Amino acid sequence: MSETPERQTGFDRRMLEALVCPLTGATLSYDAERQELVSDRARLAFPIRNGIPIMLEDEARALS
Repeated sequence: MSETPERQTGFDRRMLEALVCPLTGATLSYDAERQELVSDRARLAFPIRNGIPIMLEDEARALS
């Protein structure tokens, strides 16, 4: 039996319903390939490490 994406990454995509960008309060999108939560409004991508979203501006990657 194959694992679901949530089991492979440890990130539960349903968590997106509760999380918002800490800078703008805007909704986030999930980039499964990069394992990031993306805030288009803030132009930042927050990493997910070991299934835990790191919602700190200092840890975020700027989007070009």
